[in-house]
Amino acid sequence: MQPHPRRWLALSVLAAAQFMVIMDTSIIGVALPQMGRQLGFTPDGLQWVFNAYVVALGGLLLLGGRLSDLFGARRVFATGWAVLIAGSVVSAAADTAALEVAGRAVQGIGSALITPAAMTLLMVLFAGQPRELPKAMALYGAAAPAGGTAGVFLGGMITEWLTWPWVFALYIPVGLLSLALTRALLPAVPGKRGRMDLTGAVTVTGGLALAVYAIVQAPAAGWASATTLGSAAGAAALLAAFVLRQRAAGEPLMPLSIWRTPNLSGANLAMALLGAAWIPMWYFLNLYLQQVLGYGAFPSGSALVPMTALMMALMVAVTGRLLARFGAKPLIVTGLAVLAAGLGVLSRIEPTGGFLTDVLPGSLISAVGMSLVFIPAMMTAITGAPPEQGGLASGIVNTTYQVGSALGLAAMTALATSHGAAHLEDPAALTDGFSAAFTGAALVALAAAALALLTLRTPRPAADREHEAIRT
Repeated sequence: MQPHPRRWLALSVLAAAQFMVIMDTSIIGVALPQMGRQLGFTPDGLQWVFNAYVVALGGLLLLGGRLSDLFGARRVFATGWAVLIAGSVVSAAADTAALEVAGRAVQGIGSALITPAAMTLLMVLFAGQPRELPKAMALYGAAAPAGGTAGVFLGGMITEWLTWPWVFALYIPVGLLSLALTRALLPAVPGKRGRMDLTGAVTVTGGLALAVYAIVQAPAAGWASATTLGSAAGAAALLAAFVLRQRAAGEPLMPLSIWRTPNLSGANLAMALLGAAWIPMWYFLNLYLQQVLGYGAFPSGSALVPMTALMMALMVAVTGRLLARFGAKPLIVTGLAVLAAGLGVLSRIEPTGGFLTDVLPGSLISAVGMSLVFIPAMMTAITGAPPEQGGLASGIVNTTYQVGSALGLAAMTALATSHGAAHLEDPAALTDGFSAAFTGAALVALAAAALALLTLRTPRPAADREHEAIRT
């Protein structure tokens, strides 16, 4: 098979897409306080600027992968960019909180189409190139932490020197350029005959959204209120309907047999809890810097650059070597424990604190923990699946991370609100609320470490398996 002549240029388009999709989760962080004031968000409602994106992305990733199979990866990749551009226009032009959340949801739908199509296109570009494929995967994977780092810094620059709508407007020219390059550089991948499981997509996305909503509004409405209990019951019913649908459908979004893959459940649980601990840390650290320490948007974004830069450097240069030497399970367990320690340090923030004493130590420790967990957990979830289900396994683990992020942020926001974070004019009360959120996230990370220790199995060396086969 002849290699694609412009595969490395094409890879740059795919890596840029991964970069932008991940950046869309981090670039808004510094802009949130300014956005909340101008659009009239409540303290607990502000998180929906983040959650609307990740719920749509996480809930529709499996459908995006299926559409890519049916209609061709290049077509779905281009469609995803068109949808992301449309959502960016709405988000940038929004003059109400509801319209802003709607625009973010549309952005999430576009990203849910882009992500699985990009992975399919990468595999097509480097098919039959066993020496080049690992390098291509490493470069594509590095685009994720690079996007997180750039999002924090660019979000601060744009919010400080322009205004928050430009955070979203940035995606419009980049998207248009990506659309222009898609047809020129990316290979046409034919679709396959089959059916779309729209019922499965609707039930899983609706169930996740209701679950997040139930947690978000519980502090105000009451945990035993009809609204909270009704939303929780609706979420459970929709998610149960999704499972039943996958069992009965001829061509389901997620064949349940894949969960028999060794370590898939344990790795997905680790990824979900990782998101539930990491994203609240990033979210509340932004709010602490601006609402308590009084940082402007650009200084706040700059304050988070050491954390994200360290994480990116470790993922690219160190984690792979440790993974080859020690295996995935020790890194996942250790990384989650280190993340819990970093969050514990952050939970000791003070109303009169400072960057060097209250922010930098805990954020750097947390970054070390994240860098040890993310790639090993992702690889553990994907590599154990049969080759024909590798794409599905990738979609599932990306989904669980995004869903864990949304649910974790909802839960920690409820915890922070109940401990004083709703009192925007009282730095001491805000600090108490943010401290409670960091403590809650630390407990989530610690629980994740314990569960990973119990649920993940260490693969036996090949020689041991051969000896057993000979004996039997």
